[in-house]
Amino acid sequence: MKSRFTSLFCLLITQLTFSSPLDFQTIQVIPLGGNTFQSQGSQTEKISKDGIMNWKYSDTEFSVFVKSETEEPIFLELDVLPQENESKISIELNGNSQDLSLSFGQYGFIPLGDFNLVKGYNEIKLKGLEKSGSDFVKIKNIQVKSSNELALNFVRDDIDNRFYWGRRGPSVHLSYSPPENKNFKWFYNEVTVPEGSDPIGSYFMANGFGEGYFGIQVNSGTERRILFSVWSPFKTDNPGDIPDSEKIKLLKKGNEVYTGEFGNEGSGGQSYLKYNWKAGETYSFLNSVEPDGRGNTIYTAYFMDPEVGKWMLIASFSRPKTDTWYKRPHSFLENFVPESGHLERRASYGNQWLCDAEGNWQELTDVKFTGDDIAKRGYRMDFEGGEKAAQFFLRNGGFFNGEVELNSMHLRKAKGIAPEINFKELP
Repeated sequence: MKSRFTSLFCLLITQLTFSSPLDFQTIQVIPLGGNTFQSQGSQTEKISKDGIMNWKYSDTEFSVFVKSETEEPIFLELDVLPQENESKISIELNGNSQDLSLSFGQYGFIPLGDFNLVKGYNEIKLKGLEKSGSDFVKIKNIQVKSSNELALNFVRDDIDNRFYWGRRGPSVHLSYSPPENKNFKWFYNEVTVPEGSDPIGSYFMANGFGEGYFGIQVNSGTERRILFSVWSPFKTDNPGDIPDSEKIKLLKKGNEVYTGEFGNEGSGGQSYLKYNWKAGETYSFLNSVEPDGRGNTIYTAYFMDPEVGKWMLIASFSRPKTDTWYKRPHSFLENFVPESGHLERRASYGNQWLCDAEGNWQELTDVKFTGDDIAKRGYRMDFEGGEKAAQFFLRNGGFFNGEVELNSMHLRKAKGIAPEINFKELP
């Protein structure tokens, strides 16, 4: 092993052979904590808010994603913590691969060399080649330098836990436009998830309302759920803080449906059925919102699998201190597992109808497409939504180059055939 003096001397010589920072007009630092994913490997490595702090396995590959508005030649540097051993890694960007040898004690911004950015999303791949200790290297940031102005999109800061939300990816929504001044009780919607668009962590929310949501999830490689939740009127992320007078009360539930409380993103009553729904199939969702006349509102959800052919009761809840009919019908698509935020997911939403208290149906044919804070800030730009083939759709994750603007309006062709539902026969 080289001496520390030799290693530091080699590092100094290496740094002096590259261009001086004064030659560059633009310098941007990409924090790995919010922009990096383990894209290959048989074992799971940990990516923390500080970056790659655990890199033990030789078959691991990390990917760092950044979007550029233009094609640009750039110069890259790695910001590493003090090296605990000797190692060798490979850095690849758009077909250009360069190896980097790291010596004991080496730290700070280490020059990599010249690369090129393409217009759109770019993937910087990091691979481990050799190491004499337990870890290859600990990396905090990648520094991008250019002699031109650079317009880059990536997760820039960790204010309000943005590294976590950024790695989860942008959540996107469809807000339907119901007629005003009507008391709507029921909302009907159909959802199809294409095959291959259902990675772990996906939540395809079909029937949203002002006080909760109803849809399907991918919870693991072996478990899927139908999820229906209602927020408490008491604002907290800890369900234990909700006073009894403002708790969501269960009225009834379907067979094998779990019910309980949830927290962390507001709190309230939750129900779910473990159910092996399949990508490529179209499922129907029906739920109601109706005031009980005593200062509470009743929320009930039903799900139909075409293979079963009957409506299945998920649950019915009472929400106190609430007097409302169905408000804000909407759908959304999100990922709730940060480790799978680099994988693409997509769903089609078709045949949306509202039914009023007298049993009259109203078709919904226009939506507003919106996104969450990560999308609005431009930290993640891999999202789309709108209308295709007479259906609405949502798409996110995967670092594709989306082209649909947030807050845009979209219209689908009306079908004109209302759902045939015998409400009296619902379980």
